[in-house]
Amino acid sequence: MSASSPSQEAAQGHGQGSSYVLRAQTLSSPFSYAHLELATDGPQEVHLDDLLVKSYFTAALRQFLGLTGQAIPIDILKTQEKACWVRLPKEDLQSFSAAVTAYRGASEGDTKYILRMKNCSDWLGLLTDDWGEQSWRDRLSSQKVTGTNE
Repeated sequence: MSASSPSQEAAQGHGQGSSYVLRAQTLSSPFSYAHLELATDGPQEVHLDDLLVKSYFTAALRQFLGLTGQAIPIDILKTQEKACWVRLPKEDLQSFSAAVTAYRGASEGDTKYILRMKNCSDWLGLLTDDWGEQSWRDRLSSQKVTGTNE
C-alpha cells in the first residue's frame, strides 16, 4: 500500500497524471487620457497651443493641490483648434479632473477662457473615436462634393 497525497490522486483521476495551469491576465494601462475643449467668452479669439495648455494645467493643479499637483507629469499629446488630448498617470486622473473642473479659468485681454473636460479614459482609442468619426465624415462629404473615389 503506497501513500499518495490528495493532489496526486486528483491528478491521476482527471487526466492520468497530467495537470493544467489556468492563467488569467488583465490588460491594464499605467496611463489615463483626457480630452479637453477650450471654452471662451469675449471678443478676442484664443488660439490653443501646447504652451497655453501647459500653463493652464500648471495653474489649475497648483491652486488645487499645491506643489504636489505641479509635480504630476502630464504629456500633451495633441492640440488642435479648440481641443487637446493629454496623458497622465492613471492614479492622478481623479486629482487632475477635479483641479481642472474647479479652476476658475484664465484670461487673455478681455476674454476669459477655461478648459472643459470632455472625456477621459484609460484607453486613448476611446477618446479619439469621435474625432476619427468626424474625420471620416469630412472625407466622405468631400468625396461627394468633388465626385472622386480615393
